[in-house]
Amino acid sequence: MRVNINYIKIIVLLVLVSVLFAFSNYRNANRKVAEPTIEFVGENKLFITESTVSKLLIQNQGTVAGQPKEIIDLNELETALNSNPMIKKAEVFMSVNGKLSAEIEQKRPIARVQTNASYYIDDQGSYMPLSSNYAARVPLVTGSVKKNNLKTVFQFAKAVDQDEFLKKHVIEIRQNDDETIDFKIRRSDFLVHLGTLNQLQKKINNFKAFYQKALKDKILDNYKLVNLKFDKQVICTKT
Repeated sequence: MRVNINYIKIIVLLVLVSVLFAFSNYRNANRKVAEPTIEFVGENKLFITESTVSKLLIQNQGTVAGQPKEIIDLNELETALNSNPMIKKAEVFMSVNGKLSAEIEQKRPIARVQTNASYYIDDQGSYMPLSSNYAARVPLVTGSVKKNNLKTVFQFAKAVDQDEFLKKHVIEIRQNDDETIDFKIRRSDFLVHLGTLNQLQKKINNFKAFYQKALKDKILDNYKLVNLKFDKQVICTKT
């Protein structure tokens, strides 16, 4: 019986491809993970270090470097990174050759609470711990502030952060027991009583107009209280 040489070629080719595929899978599965590459993205790169991130990249009670590629759980690593209160967002990638990369976006603080506890409020209104690596130059928050209820003080801190004039001048934000807001500005001794956040932008505009006029007339030091409680007027109490 004559054997078709083309059939033999096809069979040999299929066997060869299968062997190569199996070998490639075996080699890839057993490839060791190299030291992870850590990249900080965004504008804030000062609060958490590369060393701290590396310590978070732990799986099976050991560092990921040197472990077989197939046992690395990227979701588990991302969860570990995102659970850190300094980190806003983390993504972990693995290349085909076993190179592990982590992209880290740190939180951005906009105010620092200084009461019986000290911590930052980030630009999303969330708790952010202080860092031993860097201290942000942001307004202090004092008064009656609770970590589980930052809504009011965050709203005003966010308004300060987004306004160039306020960001330059406001140094302290005080929340009173009734959740009204007072604040102090740089190089002036008077207290500004904002009241509630109703008509906030109008109150801010009123304060800007008052400040520019008082600065021009050189009478800023004549006041001990500037009351913005009423959105149609600014009431000043002299020293």
